[in-house]
Amino acid sequence: MAIKASSSQQIDALVADLSAANTLKREAAIARLTVIGERAVERIVALARSTSAGPARAAAFRALEGIGDARALEPALYAMTDLDPVVASAAIAVARDFVRTARGAEAVDGLTAVTLDRRRPDAVRLAALRALGDLDATTIAPVLASLKEDPNDAVRAAAAARQPARRRTDADPVDVLARAAEEALPADPEALRHAIVQAGGTAPLPHLLKIVERVREREASAKQGRRGDDWATARAAAHVALAGRGSRIAVYDLRESLERGRPLPVEFLTALSLVGDASCLEPIAEAHTKARDGWWRDHLARSFQEIVARERLTKRHAALRQVERRWPGAIERLWPGKSGGAGGSRGARGPGKWRGIGR
Repeated sequence: MAIKASSSQQIDALVADLSAANTLKREAAIARLTVIGERAVERIVALARSTSAGPARAAAFRALEGIGDARALEPALYAMTDLDPVVASAAIAVARDFVRTARGAEAVDGLTAVTLDRRRPDAVRLAALRALGDLDATTIAPVLASLKEDPNDAVRAAAAARQPARRRTDADPVDVLARAAEEALPADPEALRHAIVQAGGTAPLPHLLKIVERVREREASAKQGRRGDDWATARAAAHVALAGRGSRIAVYDLRESLERGRPLPVEFLTALSLVGDASCLEPIAEAHTKARDGWWRDHLARSFQEIVARERLTKRHAALRQVERRWPGAIERLWPGKSGGAGGSRGARGPGKWRGIGR
């Protein structure tokens, strides 16, 4: 696939951001590259195969997981035995996407080898075992039998927990999303996020909208902390899936999420940049005015600028006049071409830099 020069430069910049020391900057790059999709795969694979630091290579595999391109399997199989357990676990997540595809035999063989390798760290072996759990219990029965006498307590317990027969549809991402929308959310927000990454591109749009609404309710009832953040990340993934398909049916939730007044997973801003409309500008401006975190301000400004450029809005538009009435000077700070950040923008793009991605 031919890649325009501007698009190529954009991808190169995002792949470079995967090596950033700032975790939030890496997360933003992962979200953007996931939306760009197959055009970015070769550049991401090159980073994944490189001798770069562990966080950069792990971020590369997370981006490849989100894209789901077959070119990611070979480097993932190799990296599953990486000495860095974070890199190995990220590679396992990529291989997991292929266990029920035409290349399933390769993925299953690699995952089985890691699961049974007692030299590997506990977390890596458990991740590989979870990936194999996407298969029928009868299919992985020999692996589970081999783990009955495993000296590692955690691995042995995890294998024992998977012994009862499970329905094949339990691990089917399409069915996971259907049940999440029509019946009840799964207990594990990460399992839901994984299903959205895998099947969000084809799931019925009403299902994704219902999941957004249900997860939002679950977030409200969850205690502040890691669990609530995990549910927010799952909801953000649903927004990216909708936005990647050009759907605006959940834009209202993006607006209302901004009004809560705290930083959100960066995928929310990715979705805003793709499908946000003029109605989103006021809550973005309010969040930007109140923000104290420089990174968050920069990304809010970027989303504001991308909406203005994509919707071809002028300063005479009613929404922009309302922004200026409520927050004098906000338009000057946020207008395309401005930095928007506190004390200057770190990595902010120019006007319309992301126009058209994933649409």
